[in-house]
Amino acid sequence: MGSGKTTVGRALAKKLNKRFIDSDHEIEARTGASIPLIFEIEGEESFRQREAEVIRDLTAQQDIVLATGGGAILNPDSRSYLKSRGTVVYLRASVNSILQRTSHDKNRPLLQTADPRKRIEELARQREPYYREVAHITIETGRPNVQWLVHTILAQLELATGMPADTDSSDGHINPVFLKSEYCMQQLSPITLSVDLGERSYPIVIGQALLSDTESIGRHVAGSRAVIVTNTVVAPLYLDRVAASLAAAGKQVTPIVLPDGEKEKNWANLMQIFDVLLTEKCDRKTTLIALGGGVIGDMTGFAAATYMRGVPFIQVPTTLLAQVDSSVGGKTGINHPLGKNMIGAFYQPQIVIADTSTLDTLPPRELSAGLAEVIKHGAIIDAAFFDWIEANIAKLIAKDAAALAYAIQRSCEIKADVVRQDEREGGLRAILNFGHTFGHAIEAGLGYGKWLHGEAVGCGMVMAAELAHRMQFIDADAKARIRALVQAAGLPVVAPDLGAERWLELMQVDKKNEGGQIKFILIKPLGTPIIITVPPDILLATLKACVTQPT
Repeated sequence: MGSGKTTVGRALAKKLNKRFIDSDHEIEARTGASIPLIFEIEGEESFRQREAEVIRDLTAQQDIVLATGGGAILNPDSRSYLKSRGTVVYLRASVNSILQRTSHDKNRPLLQTADPRKRIEELARQREPYYREVAHITIETGRPNVQWLVHTILAQLELATGMPADTDSSDGHINPVFLKSEYCMQQLSPITLSVDLGERSYPIVIGQALLSDTESIGRHVAGSRAVIVTNTVVAPLYLDRVAASLAAAGKQVTPIVLPDGEKEKNWANLMQIFDVLLTEKCDRKTTLIALGGGVIGDMTGFAAATYMRGVPFIQVPTTLLAQVDSSVGGKTGINHPLGKNMIGAFYQPQIVIADTSTLDTLPPRELSAGLAEVIKHGAIIDAAFFDWIEANIAKLIAKDAAALAYAIQRSCEIKADVVRQDEREGGLRAILNFGHTFGHAIEAGLGYGKWLHGEAVGCGMVMAAELAHRMQFIDADAKARIRALVQAAGLPVVAPDLGAERWLELMQVDKKNEGGQIKFILIKPLGTPIIITVPPDILLATLKACVTQPT
């Protein structure tokens, strides 16, 4: 409810020259009573039965755009009709957006409670799995206007069906809105999200085989030149494919292949990028393309932010960690021996293109490292998502395509919403560093590259959970759940013994700290973050409980 189905559906129907029907309006027309009155007299169970009958009848029609009630998917027959008879577009909205749009609407019987926010959260947890089950296309509504949403839906319809989205079925083409599902489900349709930052807004496209689409990257390179920055591991796999795609789009392509590894995220390799850009006489209209994991994305973004004081760049993440986290939000930079990511800039890409097919070649250790950031998003802000990860961790480890696609989508949705509210980490965005204060200390203390970033973060979350438990923010069950999930993801749960003094020294070099005080992102409870300093004795006790014993 409140996601804009009626408004967007009516505009979409007009664009497609089709008839628009709202299932709630149809129920009212058949009964002669308003929805609130039906709820009041007959109750929700009777309303759902009427709704199921309407869905059955309407989905048998052609050339319509149908907006259903938010709870229509609760009925299994309705889910079956929707999925098999039409192309289902899921408009996904955040709890805050729904609350804002429905706060003064008295015609929503399910929200006439003392605590509408809590009710919306309950409904979201209940309904989200069903929305995922039936949806062929998912659109994150965020704050874009109706025209933007309609344009995005039309583009996704074309990708999903292979037919022009504005084609009238009368000329013999398949109806793009109510396409038979067996045709639609031959491939997993791409998902487009938006990072809403005003004039710096950009899309995130998540889907399979995007790098094989000769136009998916080229159309976003405004100038005639593109520089692809990648590394020695990714280049043999994908460089030729991306370069050929750009060349087919008429772009002059220059590759830069850097060494692989976190230890290579340094000034010397950044200079290599600048050396090529200057030698090749690249101008301000040259687009830099980051093809690789988080290290490549961070360095390419930093180079783009600073070369000629700013040139466009595109993120093409090829690791799970980069797809769910580092490619989104505009944080760029390099490491310093005294601290991770301490030198950099906030600089947003033109687009993020996350081809989930690249995960097929991802080694198990790298996959596990990416799962750390997925778990983080659930732990700090979405307890229902955390539940889902627990239930689906085996599928994620096995690289189940649908499970990975949803994990990437939900992680990007969460991060995009946080970045929208706090682009430059003035406050809220710091919650995305759950587990990172401990994790960054592990990376620097052991030497960059000995542990993968995600491995350090995973262990850091276990340590943060221990600290939150000692601060009486979470109970023993929540602490155990975090540890068990991190371990099930194939990540370390016991920290290296760096020595208490070295731990404190490393954690003091953290961007969140103020006035020499170490700030931690903890949870209070699971799904709710808190930024706090902690008593030294509790911190030392946490370190003692979490690290390996000296040998």
